Amino acid sequence: MTPTDSVTSREHQMFPVLDADQIETAKRFASGPARKFTAGEQVYAIGELGAPAWLVLAGAIKVIRRDGLTHEAPITSHGVGQITGEVNQLAGRPSTAGGRAGADGCTALPFDPAHLRALMVGSADVGEIVMRALILRRVGLIEQGSGGTVIVGVPGSADIVRLQGFLTRSGYPNIVLDAASDDEGRALVERIGVLRADLPLVVCPNGTVLKRPSDVEVAACIGITPDLDPDAVYDVAIVGAGPAGLAAAVYAASEGLSVVVLDERAIGGQAGASARIENYLGFPTGISGQALAGRAFNQALKFGAEIAVPLAIARLDDDAGRADEPLILALPDNKRVRSRAVIVASGARYRRPDIPDLALFEGAGVSYWASPIEARLCEGEVVALVGGGNSAGQAVVFLAPRVKHLHLIVRRPLAATMSRYLIDRISALPNVTLHVGTEIVGLEGDRATGLTAATFRQPDGSTTSFAMRHLFLFIGAEPNAGWLRGCVDTDDKGFIVTGRATLSLQTSRPRVFAIGDVRAGSTKRVAAAVGEGAAVVAQVHIALADMVRRETS
Repeated sequence: MTPTDSVTSREHQMFPVLDADQIETAKRFASGPARKFTAGEQVYAIGELGAPAWLVLAGAIKVIRRDGLTHEAPITSHGVGQITGEVNQLAGRPSTAGGRAGADGCTALPFDPAHLRALMVGSADVGEIVMRALILRRVGLIEQGSGGTVIVGVPGSADIVRLQGFLTRSGYPNIVLDAASDDEGRALVERIGVLRADLPLVVCPNGTVLKRPSDVEVAACIGITPDLDPDAVYDVAIVGAGPAGLAAAVYAASEGLSVVVLDERAIGGQAGASARIENYLGFPTGISGQALAGRAFNQALKFGAEIAVPLAIARLDDDAGRADEPLILALPDNKRVRSRAVIVASGARYRRPDIPDLALFEGAGVSYWASPIEARLCEGEVVALVGGGNSAGQAVVFLAPRVKHLHLIVRRPLAATMSRYLIDRISALPNVTLHVGTEIVGLEGDRATGLTAATFRQPDGSTTSFAMRHLFLFIGAEPNAGWLRGCVDTDDKGFIVTGRATLSLQTSRPRVFAIGDVRAGSTKRVAAAVGEGAAVVAQVHIALADMVRRETS
């Protein structure tokens, strides 16, 4: 692989060489003895589940990735002092690359996920070098759109956009092949004999082919969703992998608690869809929500947290109904997760306005986030965006340079709902028209052709229709807490009330905590969510200590 421009200058960090002292340090954390491989022998395969990272002690390992469906392409050749792998090796997920011994064979030392994480934590020096390399290699694969999952279908179709969005927000490399014009894509469709209704196809790293799969089916195939032991009892289960949940996971796991994080969609939450967050402390040039979530995700893995997405929660129960028994999170298919404490960080979701036939156009012109995928689809076109909060403002600033014209539709003046820096930036955009007090009352088009126009109603009651192919909705927020209905106290809007006894983040139910956007009275900002994620861990320790005292008395 020739790294892309954004990582070319950091190639020495992508493929670092450990010196003799660093090699000796790393050896203390190996998961087994060194192995010798003959010339050309496979060390690990593309799609191999739980493939360890390998530290080369002699010879070389040639690393390859999948290039399309049937071809392979070289990534690099690891020599003495270099270690194989990328972020998947931290979690034991299927490898996105494969490795073979070089012309002179090789001798290499294995590091399974647990021992690789131990290296990260146990040696600040070597751990930092290796962690940075694993992350940069994943970034390189994502930017090249290679080395991971192959999607075959009609580019821009609703299912393609859905799958791309899920994989991209999960930080997983993927590439799309046109089933009609790409030779490999067309050949696969013809060979399998699938109908158009079966598209898209998804080819997982291990070669498995899925027909028009759900996000859950794709996640299972590529190893994003781990197998959870139904009889294991975690110290804390965190529902929601947004900034609040990931912060709680990092702090809890780093303090020695056993942690599992569950999310029904993908990591990042609402913040993960933000194109650029410019007022988050420590990032003066801004950071995308996806990049911030990706860093937090890697930190949580580093400290040993288990993360399972997409995995919906059905309800919360008590084990055998006893107050001091583990809490049970009921999952689909009669599965469960048992934990001594539960942190609810399931956030909020954008409301769906009362527009006729709105559901018909979701994924076919109507979106609730503005990622690079949506930006490519609407490049050079007229679009509309509804919403006056900071997330809406960030989306406007991101989309405007890419589109012909953007209609921004808000109920109130922006000064009442949006940060000043975003208002100033929007006012300087020549192709943005602000409509205050306006609402969308109708959509035109059909599921096959997608959105073709939208009707605006002005404050005076008059209506105007604009031709457009894309509508972005960023309006209000509703709590993602339906699975807790009847379990904990909520306010009149459904947000969870906290402040039981002396624990400010505990709900009306002992050992159940709520943080971030789902909590009543919380400040709806990324920094506030991260702060609550850190603060809740101290309260979890108190609750667990109290539970132990009751058990022993």
